[in-house]
Amino acid sequence: MKITYLLIGINIILSIYAWSNPAVFSKWTMNPYLIRTKNQYYRFITSGFIHGSYMHLFFNMLTLYFFGERIEHNFTFIFEKMAPIMYLALYVSAIIVSDLPTFFKRRNDSYYNSVGASGAISAVVFASILFMPLNKLCLYAIICIPGFIFGILYLIYSYYEARRDSQINHDAHLYGALFGIIFCIIVYPHSISIFIEQIRAWRFF
Repeated sequence: MKITYLLIGINIILSIYAWSNPAVFSKWTMNPYLIRTKNQYYRFITSGFIHGSYMHLFFNMLTLYFFGERIEHNFTFIFEKMAPIMYLALYVSAIIVSDLPTFFKRRNDSYYNSVGASGAISAVVFASILFMPLNKLCLYAIICIPGFIFGILYLIYSYYEARRDSQINHDAHLYGALFGIIFCIIVYPHSISIFIEQIRAWRFF
């Protein structure tokens, strides 16, 4: 079984289970205050596998489906039998790392909660961009641009939105994306050369 399908299945099952059990949903959310005061560190993981709504779940899993398969293919080529472990390491560690800035920013706010796999999925998307920067990504299925340009715009947007007081955890998007790049560079330094070689071959027209 592909790891991408496994992750999608886990996200769907745990999200639906949490929706039907409000106490569980509350216990699994990312609440920095409770993590700090009650040492409930498991929330770093559980919050990354549940979602706030069917639409939230659908769009995250749709993104994971397309980009997860790409990065899974690349990891299989690079790491061979170790590919599933490396892919899971990227995904799970991204859930934790992408929420650390939120934890430190909101650790005294008992009312702040967030859920979703967006940090991990941002890591997968940007890992894919690192290996295939010229693959086009489409905005609203209309405007299609090379992945590396989309990545730059996405980082700028996420940084700007993270500075605002929003209910959406844009910090997780931003730091998840950056972590995806850093993770791949650490485990496979040649990825930098792959990225640069493709960018050099790119022409605007």
